[in-house]
Amino acid sequence: MSGLKKLLFVSMMFILVLGTLAACNNTKETVKEKEVDPPKEKKEETTTVEFWTISLQPTFNDYFNDLIANYESENPGVKIDWKDFPYDAIQNKLLTSIASKQAPDVVNLNTELASQMASKGALTDFNKQLTEEQRSIYFDGIYNSTVVDNGAYALPWYTGIPVLYINTDLVEKAGLDIKAPPQTKADLANWGKQIQEKTGSFGYVFTMETRSILEEGFKVAEGGKAAFNNDEVKAYIQSNIELIKDGVIPKDIPAFAQQVQLFGSEQVAMMISSSSFINQLKTASPDVYKKTIAVPAPLGKAGIRFTNSMNLVVPNASDNAEAATAFAHYVTNDANQLAFSKVANTLPSTKAAAKDEFFYQNDGTLEGQAKTASVESLDKASDFYLGIENANDVNKAFNKRLQNIYINDQDLNTELDAAEKEINDILSR
Repeated sequence: MSGLKKLLFVSMMFILVLGTLAACNNTKETVKEKEVDPPKEKKEETTTVEFWTISLQPTFNDYFNDLIANYESENPGVKIDWKDFPYDAIQNKLLTSIASKQAPDVVNLNTELASQMASKGALTDFNKQLTEEQRSIYFDGIYNSTVVDNGAYALPWYTGIPVLYINTDLVEKAGLDIKAPPQTKADLANWGKQIQEKTGSFGYVFTMETRSILEEGFKVAEGGKAAFNNDEVKAYIQSNIELIKDGVIPKDIPAFAQQVQLFGSEQVAMMISSSSFINQLKTASPDVYKKTIAVPAPLGKAGIRFTNSMNLVVPNASDNAEAATAFAHYVTNDANQLAFSKVANTLPSTKAAAKDEFFYQNDGTLEGQAKTASVESLDKASDFYLGIENANDVNKAFNKRLQNIYINDQDLNTELDAAEKEINDILSR
């Protein structure tokens, strides 16, 4: 090859190599550019949890707006849609929404309604949805109030529990030691007898209702049938009839305003009631208010005190059961129950919240005494009508028969026979 040809060949090879390198560099730059392109963000899906409460707006708007904002901040992707309805409307509204397949996700119900819906298979079982640790924060008696066939269908929320109000003047005149108040219903009856004998006043107001039977450890229903028509229950009812005859308890069942009047006029020395009694008494009779104390309510043989609790449930028809359960547990946890108790003057249903010093800052007033007495009662608390189907109808039927016995002097055996038949009919529906 001549020198010129060699030079041309080398030049061409050089140009070819440069072109190849340039192409490689361009390829690398292209790859590099693609590598630095930010990945496309995946759009976050939002889960909306529809939350229904009963008669809490507008009084507690600030509390719930803050609670919801905090939850949404801690749980991105979850949106809480809070709606509030009157007590009288909530049941029909819920049933209608479930029938139309537009069920809410978390609903505020009392224990009676929660138990009724649970018995129909309409609610989520929290024994399956929550861990043992998550369930253990609640007082056992209150949590177990909606247990049906080993399933628990409501998370306890805020609650209230009656306490015993005592007129110290009447008690001292009767020669009783106010520092050792009645611990049991038997003690209460004995105090009542002595008060009546020494002062002429009634000892206490007696609630002539179904719950009085349960407080003594008797069953109203068992195995789907009435279970109260027996000698033990008859003997208990007869003992109350004797107390009425002896003037220890009033024969009728006064309306709440009349009970306040009887206590305020010192015709009754003791009364089991809620904290709402205090404001009524303070207005009606300031002098008697000043000599009244509050202590835990005496226990019947069952060793329980009935509460009036509100709960949160998750309908089975909810499309967001997992998210709904998480939110319901958040609303009812220790911190949030305590915070709500402070703004709403209610009691919590969780063990840790009930230990907070807020409930034990007793300033010596009747209000302070009642707050401490009520929170100290929670370890024995249980909500009314544990897992009984058609509880409202059973309660009304039995109440009517008991009142016939106590007030209208109807025959005990005849009325219990009639109550048994009526309640069996209700339970067979």
